[in-house]
Amino acid sequence: MEDVQGRRDSREVALDKVGVSGLRYPIVVLDREHQKQHTVAVLKMSVNLPHEFKGTHMSRFIEVLNEHRGEITMRTVPNILRDLRKKLDAESAHIHLVFPYFLERRAPVSGASALMDYECSFDAAVNGGKDEFVFGVRVPVTSLCPCSKAISDYGAHNQRGYITIEVQTVRDPENNFALVWFEELIDIAEQSASAPVYPLLKRADERHVTMQAFDNPVFVEDMVRNVALALRNDLRIAWFRIDALNQESIHNHSAFASVEWVRPEGTVAKDLAVEEQTCA
Repeated sequence: MEDVQGRRDSREVALDKVGVSGLRYPIVVLDREHQKQHTVAVLKMSVNLPHEFKGTHMSRFIEVLNEHRGEITMRTVPNILRDLRKKLDAESAHIHLVFPYFLERRAPVSGASALMDYECSFDAAVNGGKDEFVFGVRVPVTSLCPCSKAISDYGAHNQRGYITIEVQTVRDPENNFALVWFEELIDIAEQSASAPVYPLLKRADERHVTMQAFDNPVFVEDMVRNVALALRNDLRIAWFRIDALNQESIHNHSAFASVEWVRPEGTVAKDLAVEEQTCA
């Protein structure tokens, strides 16, 4: 049968990305406590398209993904990208996954436990000899307004907030990206807010969380800065982007803050050397 996608195109417009999106697929990701976790991701996969080709072969994206069925982590995603480039004869390839990641969370007083989901993501690309891998997590938190607490005779308004952390890690001696667990990023986000959000709370837990938030008021700006300081001090982190959003409880709008940071070149090795001397 004729390969219509392979026809010549005379418009001379190269495309940065062509592919498939909104694809739901079962995957297995690394879990710090249980080693592996089964979940379902929504994927977006693409390659570049040179100007001379009419289209790409969409079915090959599914073929490549099916060949790598099973564990999808920062260790295996680069193999998927390489296979996409090879199978579609492309210079660059990109894959983006968003998936729920479940953790068992215990209430702070009663110890009542239940599963809580966090929205996690992988975003990876290869272009020629350069590859990138960014992973992120969106964490719900509670924030209590410092201004409201300071000016009120009693009480203070609080709100549900979300802290989104995206990171790229440094490479290890084998040229692999250093591993940072989703759980670590979740802990940093929750510690940077007024209080965590839990899936199950009894009355004693609700009292505890309410007072914890009152004792730890933070603006949306504070949350971003708190996360940024923690990530800057982690020598595994080469780049990060932090976005915080408060869904205001007394306004008809939300408040947000964000920051992006790149570790200066050469400082990782220098900082590691200092750390080794300190440990010795």
